[in-house]
Amino acid sequence: MKVGMSEMDYLSWDEFERVELRAGTIVSVEAFPEARKPAYRLVVDFGAEVGTRKSSAQLTDLYDMDELVGKQVMAVINFAPKQIGPMKSECLVTGFYREDGHVVLAVPDLGVPNGARLG
Repeated sequence: MKVGMSEMDYLSWDEFERVELRAGTIVSVEAFPEARKPAYRLVVDFGAEVGTRKSSAQLTDLYDMDELVGKQVMAVINFAPKQIGPMKSECLVTGFYREDGHVVLAVPDLGVPNGARLG
């Protein structure tokens, strides 16, 4: 057991399998001035089975809007939609927080089909 983790901290395999973590390609990015923290509005294409989903992502510190279009990302697509200001976020684009608080995207290191599921 890792230091600081108890039996209650572990997920069962069934719990992990419920998480729909899929690859998608960002197809559009807009400024999102209504968000409490600086963010972009993203539209991510997850392929024919899932379609496109909207997301709010706090990526403004490290990424310009132009460089995000066409970038493949990993996102959780089966969280309940969340109202963020005037938009409803339909997926959670994943990333890692650095010590300075900036978010670095979690991305596949090689291209995979949109909608591919992490497993």
